[in-house]
Amino acid sequence: MKKNKIDIALLLFRLAFAFSVAYAHGWGKIIGGTDKWMKLGSNMEVIGITFAPVFWGFMAAFAEFFGSIMIGLGFFTRLGSFLLAFTMFVAFYMHIHDGDGFGDASHAFDLMCVSVFFLIVGAGKHSIDNKTKLIPWLQ
Repeated sequence: MKKNKIDIALLLFRLAFAFSVAYAHGWGKIIGGTDKWMKLGSNMEVIGITFAPVFWGFMAAFAEFFGSIMIGLGFFTRLGSFLLAFTMFVAFYMHIHDGDGFGDASHAFDLMCVSVFFLIVGAGKHSIDNKTKLIPWLQ
């Protein structure tokens, strides 16, 4: 496949993924406020973190909304991908830990895998990262 087609496909994949996660998952959590963040943050207990649940809940909401926007824009793509991958790992692990089975955990697993993909590959040619070259290892 020609390099230009791969760059266009990567751009479209980034945009679709970012819109989907930001709209369907992140927006409701980011505007949910401290009650929502407390509930989200308490899920960190499954990996042994029991302090500051509101902070961790806000960070999960931040990762799902702003992290996905960062991926979509191709702006600090690897940072946004890392935040989102970690958040989805915790969500996946929480489902498995609670005995939900892989069927219920698969969506978080899929989002984690896509986030790891962007963490490894980066944003590609059609991105703010590529145009600005601010911090290469975060692109």
